This record gives sequence, structure tokens and C-alpha cells, in this order.
Amino acid sequence: MNYKYYTSNNNGQDDYGLKCVNDNGYGLICKDYKLEFPPQQQDVQPGMEYLMRPRPIFDNPYYIGSGKLMNKVAIITGGDSGIGRAVAVGFVKEGATVVIVYYNEKKDAEETKAFIERLGGTCVLMEGDIKDTCFCDRIVDETMKKFGRIDILVNNAGVQYQQKSLLDITDEQFDLTMKTNIYGMFYLTKRVLKHLCPGASIINVTSITTFKGEPELIDYVTSKGAIVGFTRSLATNLASKNIRVNAVSPGVFWTPLQPACWEAEKIPTLGSDAPMGRAGHPYEIAPLFIYLASSDSSYVTGQVMHINGGEYKG
Repeated sequence: MNYKYYTSNNNGQDDYGLKCVNDNGYGLICKDYKLEFPPQQQDVQPGMEYLMRPRPIFDNPYYIGSGKLMNKVAIITGGDSGIGRAVAVGFVKEGATVVIVYYNEKKDAEETKAFIERLGGTCVLMEGDIKDTCFCDRIVDETMKKFGRIDILVNNAGVQYQQKSLLDITDEQFDLTMKTNIYGMFYLTKRVLKHLCPGASIINVTSITTFKGEPELIDYVTSKGAIVGFTRSLATNLASKNIRVNAVSPGVFWTPLQPACWEAEKIPTLGSDAPMGRAGHPYEIAPLFIYLASSDSSYVTGQVMHINGGEYKG
């Protein structure tokens, strides 16, 4: 294997422990732990997976579906990349049809659709902004028109912005974060709800930061905390209708959200403080979504499921 030596942007004064990078972009030698991600940064939100080095691992080729979601129709926001892409692939392997909602990551979305179609699955792409109630109406209307049912809603889309201080968070940024992460979830869930039947599943994505706090993601953590409250209250409200509502709380995963948020020099140490000493890859969390979407979790509602390499135990 060929290697190339890495020099930081800081005039070579600090390589953040990264000594060399292989052809796939993996850092190989580190002071205290193996580095997988060389420094990188994107200037767009919510980030583009095709620009990441190395690419996130979204599919486990050894995972064989058993029809747990056969004939189900799932809407997945942010399903073009990262965790959403892994979930979409996992659902399709279990027999579901997926409607992937994305903002503007067209290349990633097309790549995901092509992969799903190679698996023999059905995938519909819908581009738009979930902050727009009219777009949320269109998502539901077109899904019902095409497939006649909605069984699963995965509210995964979100943005996060690194700021050193509360004083650095503009009113506009706070508004954007809240409207994307919680308003959009509220809008779409409300519109999907009237089409859900007993046995349906709503899965919301919160974050480990809700339970630990993150000093440089104050507005993001605020929005993710709201998702926990939304999940628990809605679950109680819908329990008698046998519509389950749960949340997944990821730790640090290698997704486009990371280089789109953090300064480049933070990337090599992502996840290094977890007991497992690394960040997760999207394929490692997808089976939890399959469990929550399927009848395997028929007596599970109002729960927040943590998956974080042992970093937080709650």
C-alpha cells in the first residue's frame, strides 16, 4: 500500500498525531490511538458525503434481511447520506420501500438511490426544505398517491454549527437550527400522522449531546433536547392507538455533519474519548432503526436508545 505524509495547515507545527495517510484517506499512526480521519472541513450544511475522506461505511454486506419490513413504506428525512443513508439501505434489505427526503445533496441522494436499486429495492427521492410546510404537505401527498400508505417515519434531518460562545450564535443561526431540527420534525410528523395505522413507527434522531452537553453546540443541543421531549410526549399521546414513537441518540458518527460543522483540526480526534476509542460508522447504527421500525419492538415506545461506543451510559 502506498502512503503519503501529511502536513498540517499550521505550517507543519502540529500534525494532530497524524503521521501518514493511505490511498483511501485513512490516518495510520497516532500518538495515543489510531486516527481514521484526516483533517477536513466543508463550508456547506448539512454536508456532502461524496467529498468526505474516507467515505463513511453505510452498508454491512454480511447483513441479510429476513423480511421484517416487507411491504412497508418508510419516509426518511436526510436519507441521502450519513445515518439516513445507512437506515434506508437497511430498511430496503428488510423489504421496505423508501422515500428519501433531502435538502440539496443531489449527488449523494442519487448515489443512495442507485445503490438501493442495485439491491432490487424501490427508492423515491424528494428534494426540498422541511422547514417549508408546503413541502411537507407534498412529501405526504406524493407518498400516499404513489404507494397508498405510510408505515414508518424517520425524522433524521438536521444541522449543527460550531460556535465558541453563546455570544457568537446569531439570532438567525438559532432560528435556522431550531426550525430545521425541531420545527421540520413537527411539521412532517403532524402531516404523516393522519395516515398512520396501528403498528406504525415514528423514529426521531436526537443526540448524545442532549445528555452530556456540548459547549460549542449550544443551539444544536437545545434543539436535540426538544426532540427528546417531543418523542416522550407524543409516544404517550399515541400509545392507545398502537403507534410507537421512539428516539435514537447517536454518539459521534462519521457522517457529513462532522466536517460541515467542526474546524478541520478537530476531525482526527472525533470519537477518541469513547471507551471504544473511535467514532462509529453509519452501518453500525442502522440495525437499531430496523428494530424500532419492525414488530420486534412492538412493546417499545417513548424510549431513547443510546449507541455511542460506551461514551455515555444512560
